[in-house]
Amino acid sequence: MSKPDYNKVHPYFKWNGVALDKNGLLGLAVDFIKEGEEFERITGKFLLDWLDNNSFIVVTTSGTTGAPKKIKIDKQAMVFSALATAEFFDLKTTNRVLNCLSTNYIAGKMMLIRSIVLGFDMDFVEPTSNPLKNNNKIYDFVAMVPIQVENSINELINVRKLIIGGAKINENLRKQLLVLPTLVYETYGMTETITHVAAKKISDNYFSVLPNVTFSADNRNCLVIDVPRISSSKIITNDVVKIINNSQFELLGRIDNVINSAGVKLFPEQIETKLASKIETRFFVIGIPDDQYGEQLALIIEGNPRPIDNDFFNELLPFEKPKSIFFVSNFLETESGKIKRAATLNLV
Repeated sequence: MSKPDYNKVHPYFKWNGVALDKNGLLGLAVDFIKEGEEFERITGKFLLDWLDNNSFIVVTTSGTTGAPKKIKIDKQAMVFSALATAEFFDLKTTNRVLNCLSTNYIAGKMMLIRSIVLGFDMDFVEPTSNPLKNNNKIYDFVAMVPIQVENSINELINVRKLIIGGAKINENLRKQLLVLPTLVYETYGMTETITHVAAKKISDNYFSVLPNVTFSADNRNCLVIDVPRISSSKIITNDVVKIINNSQFELLGRIDNVINSAGVKLFPEQIETKLASKIETRFFVIGIPDDQYGEQLALIIEGNPRPIDNDFFNELLPFEKPKSIFFVSNFLETESGKIKRAATLNLV
């Protein structure tokens, strides 16, 4: 086949075992919109957008750090992203993949696009919290969010390569995944980068960038991403990094979350990693105003109040130990399931 193009459907592409060309996809989209369930209607609308005469689509960002916004993305840039993913993860035409992510967001959209333009044999299922339940098929490549991974541990033996995005995986989950034969990667990316531009095996400390991606750090030590095939301008992030070499970086945390307590900069993500094995429910640490220290470290735990033993914080350095602990019955979230830290703090 000629070079992948957004106007073309790969001849080996299959949807739930059925080979579909462009007309077949259009028919499926119409059926989904007319008679499908909500997740199918969303998918049908996206397929019509992908197959129309425009060279771009409009997508909505996740709203992690602010109000979600609509942005235009070139369709051919999405094809380039698909090619980079295939090269990095060594994916081949006719590989069997599972799309269990919502196509309301870029990750689910891209699983469709990779399959359509690269010729994958794609199973499309409802984006539930346990998408592999009662499914004994072998998959070459699957993308999930952490909650789906947690609920699929016993079934992941049937997945050769798994990528996890949307949120950081906790230490307990990482330990469970390390003993599996599955190759598991944590990904780094966002809507603006058309999903991941870097990934790392969960046994590694550093992210490696995908093909045709270069990066640097600005004067805040935040990551600046240069992907000419995807974005005409450099993408400036709020993610604080340590540059390891030309192809690898260590992700330290978001600058929005950095806590400055008595002149010491604390990265909540690093403290949360140390506490992950101690807390069974969701939690996060955050800075709250303090007259003496500027900011004081607080621990926010989801659920009912309960006693916290003194040895709970043994793995933390003295300045990493929270000065306050609060309990919130239910965290506030974005539409994509990410915790709204500041808004949740306002509840207490």
